Parts: sequence; C-alpha cells; structure tokens
Amino acid sequence: MSESILQLTAATVVKDGRRVLDNVSLAIAAGQHTAIVGPNGAGKSMLVSLLTHAERAVAAVDGVPAVRVLGEATWNIFELRSRLGIVSSALHHHFVNGNSEGSISGEAAVLSAFLSSWGVLHYGSVTDEMRRRAAAALAAADASHLGARMLDEMSSGEARRVLLARAFASAPAVLVLDEPTAGLDMVARHRFMERVRLLARAGTTLVLITHHIDEIVPEIERVVLLREGRVAADGPRAAVLTGDRLSSLFGHRIILDGSNGYLYARPAAAPPDAGPVGD
Repeated sequence: MSESILQLTAATVVKDGRRVLDNVSLAIAAGQHTAIVGPNGAGKSMLVSLLTHAERAVAAVDGVPAVRVLGEATWNIFELRSRLGIVSSALHHHFVNGNSEGSISGEAAVLSAFLSSWGVLHYGSVTDEMRRRAAAALAAADASHLGARMLDEMSSGEARRVLLARAFASAPAVLVLDEPTAGLDMVARHRFMERVRLLARAGTTLVLITHHIDEIVPEIERVVLLREGRVAADGPRAAVLTGDRLSSLFGHRIILDGSNGYLYARPAAAPPDAGPVGD
C-alpha cells in the first residue's frame, strides 16, 4: 500500500467559534496527485496548515488521531519541513517582505530549504553538496540566472520560480502548492505550472490547493471540492470538475472549456435579478 501523505479522520478545526473544517475525512496517498478546490473561506488553506502542523485539529476521537502526515501523528516541526516542499503566496510574502534578516538572494532562499529555515542561514552549515543541489534545483525551475539576484528585486513570476526550486531542492515527499500563482499574470502562471508538470512526471506527488481551475494540470487526476469546511465531492477529475458541481460550489453558473488537457472556467453572465446557484 502506498505511503499516506495526508490522512484526516473526522478532522475538525474551530476558529473564533466557527468550524473552519467540519468533520473532514480524507486520505491522499503518495503518487496520488490531488487538487483541493473551493471558494474563499472553504477551508482550503486550513488543510495546508494541518499538513504542516501550523494548526491542530480538535482532539482525536476514540484514540484515532485526527491528522496523520506521512504516516505519523506527531512530528518535530523542523524535520517535517524538510519532508514537505511548500510554494505559496504567503511564503513568497515572507521571503520578500517579512524576512527580518533583510533581502536574500535566490540561491540563499533555495539553500534555506536544507536547513529547514525560512531564509536565515546563520544557524546551519552550508556544504558544497547543498550548493550543488541548489544550483541543480534552480536550473530545473528555469531560474539559474536568478541565483545571485535579490528576491525583492525580482518580478513575482521570477520569485515564484525560485520558491519552486526551493520546494523540491531537498527532494521532498510531496510538493504542496497553495494558490501558487496568485499575483502572476497569465503568461507567468502558465510557465510556472508547466514547470510543475515536469516535477509531477518525474514522480513528485502534487497537492494543489486552489480556486483557479486552470491551475489543475493534466497530471492531476483526483479533485476534492471543499465548501464551508466540508467535502462536497471527491473523485476523478472528469467526474468532479463539471459545470453543475462547480456552479453549486461557487454559487454562480460556471461554464467550462477545455484545451490541451487543461480546463478553463468562467462565470456565466447572469440577469441582474438572478439569485445564487445551488443551496
């Protein structure tokens, strides 16, 4: 049986009296490329927080842990970071705007993955092998020319490619993409996702969290729909990504088009007095 990347068993997370996740049971196996799709506020990012142990679910029921990551219920957070490759707009913001050490180079950002840090290299030893692997990761992300440049001097698309290199430099068990192309223009978004496709083909498990249907690369065959903290649908992409299901999920009639293995979604024009679609 494939190693479990994420196992949720009746997982519930309560924030400010509201159930952000409500009794969610979900399993993602190694090699099972999966997209988690839902509107804002559906609980998608909370799944990432559970995966990284940044947040905790309520206590386990009958002794069964609500959350297991890579088969384990408890982790040293730094060890877990080394097993997960994360790309997100929040991480991008941290490296560019929230790093107390100031601006860092593209190479330093990638090297920080080996030290389980978020850009600070003062407390670990950087070896020649780490530098070699960082250079290889930058090359694979089409970002070799960005190694010496400062992240805050790069375009959003360039910085996101550096973070992609960082995410897989340490050969993680899974690549977690949380709204990975937020802030990118359509060309940069397409180029970024094409690099992600190469990683999927090479065997890296993808977990994509998004509300952009066109981010769901053809290699992703399983889709989970989240609505108001609950699983609304879970199954093969062809069965789940339908106009009817997405219309109900987003509360508006959605029209789908397809090209080269991608799906593109757009809201249908509605009469001014039309109410929301779905319940």
